[in-house]
Amino acid sequence: MRRREFITLLVGAATWPLAARAQQQAMPVIGFLSARSPEDSAYLLTAFRRGLAEGGFAEGQNVAIEFRWARGQYDQLPALAADLVNHHIRVLATTGGAASTLAAKQATSVIPIVFDMGSDPVSSGLVQSFNRPGGNVTGVAIMTTLMEPKRLGLLRDLVPGVLLIGVLINPTNPPAALQLRQIEDAARAMNQRIVVANANTDEELDAAFTTFAKERVGALLVAGDVYFNMRRERIVGLALGQQLPAIYQFREYAVAGGLMSYGIDIADAYRQHGVYTARVLKGANPAELPVLQPTKFELVINLKTSKALGVKISDNLLTLADEVIE
Repeated sequence: MRRREFITLLVGAATWPLAARAQQQAMPVIGFLSARSPEDSAYLLTAFRRGLAEGGFAEGQNVAIEFRWARGQYDQLPALAADLVNHHIRVLATTGGAASTLAAKQATSVIPIVFDMGSDPVSSGLVQSFNRPGGNVTGVAIMTTLMEPKRLGLLRDLVPGVLLIGVLINPTNPPAALQLRQIEDAARAMNQRIVVANANTDEELDAAFTTFAKERVGALLVAGDVYFNMRRERIVGLALGQQLPAIYQFREYAVAGGLMSYGIDIADAYRQHGVYTARVLKGANPAELPVLQPTKFELVINLKTSKALGVKISDNLLTLADEVIE
């Protein structure tokens, strides 16, 4: 081998690690901020990655993801958002309620933010309008926290003669005040008495159900909340233990043994979240990317639970149901 060729090979070999590092650094990074927990979100992450794939991105191949989880503790979100911003991310994907997106918005006004949240992003001050968000924030507004009056009405249809309905709500959730106001307004319109209990810990959950038992409530509305989603099996178990017909926000509650749920398909919302995140990675401007809204809502009824509770489901409700679990 000639000396010049040998030197060329040595120089080329020396630059290979540098080239590999440069390629790795060039891979865009998604910061993923969630108020939920990773254990509770595996199937939702699968849906999010499916949405990314529809947009041409695969984790570990042409995009990386940095995850941060608040595990239902909303007060941890600002620090987690700031930490992600310091990791040179290309886009910040937020999920698990409005608190995640509000924390992200406080952490950066420059990095694009793509949300998946249950409350109104306009009234929350996150976007100027649904059609033209106007800033660095856009995403999927599933509006589930605005469905409490509808859930209360469905619960009344289920048990029309109930005198007192319990309402479980998490006061640390940013939309909680609006949720409670809407529930109270709907209850007055229906001439329905309610008793409200707050909870954000397991101890407070136990105390809330002690209150429901003391007040002798006849049915239960569980308000939409990330912490409640994470503790759904515990909440469903407490409701069944008191023989309370209850309504929840997502199908997952009915699958866990809850009597009835009304809301959107949350897995599909995560898929759309992934699709929108991919669009922003490709250069779409969040200010001009309209906020998506759900077009389909699901009523799910668990007949096995209704039989265990001795609750008869009317033919009308069965006709309205999108899914019946037997």
